[in-house]
Amino acid sequence: MNGTTEVVVIGGGYAGAMAASRLTRREDVTVTLVNPRPHFVDRIRLHQLVGGTHDAVADFEKVLAGRVRLVVDTVTRIDTAGRRLALASGDTLGYDHVVYAVGSGGADPDVPGAAEFAHPIATLEDARGVRSVLDAAPATAGVTVVGAGPTGIEAAAELAERGRAVTLVCGGVFGPGLHPRSRRAVAGRLDALGVTVLAGPGARVTAVTRDSVRLDDDRVLPSDVTVWTAGFGVPDLAARSGLSTDALGRLRTDETLTSVDDPRVVAAGDSAAPSDLPYRMSCQAAVQLGPQAAETVLGHIAGERPAPVTAGFNGLCLSLGRRTGLFQATRRNDAPTRFSVGGRPGGRVKEIICRGILWQLTQEARKPGARSWWTRDGEREALLREGHGAAPTAR
Repeated sequence: MNGTTEVVVIGGGYAGAMAASRLTRREDVTVTLVNPRPHFVDRIRLHQLVGGTHDAVADFEKVLAGRVRLVVDTVTRIDTAGRRLALASGDTLGYDHVVYAVGSGGADPDVPGAAEFAHPIATLEDARGVRSVLDAAPATAGVTVVGAGPTGIEAAAELAERGRAVTLVCGGVFGPGLHPRSRRAVAGRLDALGVTVLAGPGARVTAVTRDSVRLDDDRVLPSDVTVWTAGFGVPDLAARSGLSTDALGRLRTDETLTSVDDPRVVAAGDSAAPSDLPYRMSCQAAVQLGPQAAETVLGHIAGERPAPVTAGFNGLCLSLGRRTGLFQATRRNDAPTRFSVGGRPGGRVKEIICRGILWQLTQEARKPGARSWWTRDGEREALLREGHGAAPTAR
């Protein structure tokens, strides 16, 4: 291949963009990024797109190193034997190594009527669709948000602050990743915004119609617009390509993020399941796993043994409208702590962190290899030593 190594990154989200820029550290590596859109999606702002306060996109020119070639297309199959990628356009791409960073989206709802009448917001196209539906709906139209995680909470707050009558249906515990102290603070803010929160027994959605939501205690809630934020799913590209995946479809890897089936395939971000102990799907994990996946590929190219991944968490952020938010500190293993910052200071912290994620991508683009430190989760390492993960070894 004319003395160069061809590396293709599949997916241009937080992990994929970081990996692609990092790979350009070697002059003899040619990097191609395949992404279905011509622009970068700032996914942590999709709830703002739904609320009409942000477009949630950025130019790839800002977040990718100049040597990265962008191909706007979708990979439909990885031919590991032939080292070729089939594209939706009908073209193919050859590769020496692949970074599998297809990300995640919303899980397909198995609730009757949800796929037909509820509106997901997990992708840019989804969020734009919800924005269009809301723009066409009367100002008095009631909105039901299904899902008690960060996306559901943020969407409910955003829409309520814009004057919508919002009901948040949790289907169980409200804010399951929050410390009880933080949960009370978030509930108080939603109450101040006029959001009706339905949680606990009986608050699981069992059916969705064009104008209502039915709960498992047989309550029927009028709903002019139903927004679905419950659950995550992963594209099935790995499984369709004959690669080993976990129950959610994430690519199974060892601790260096190398596929257990093929050392030329390395995963990053939400679509990776290292040692069958995957990290929480989040941009916080993605911006750490992306560059380390690139380092693993560079190690393979150099004939060196890649280092195990090192990643962990520092906190959980929620925006609760445009000026208010919550930052909750966590342990490195993502367990919540009592410490949090709320109100307007919490909103400022949230915005700083959102801007900081893009700043990390632009820094890596300008100077590949800029980030040289990672959060270390000692408890994960202990679990692996105790044999709680599968700890597979790539062939």
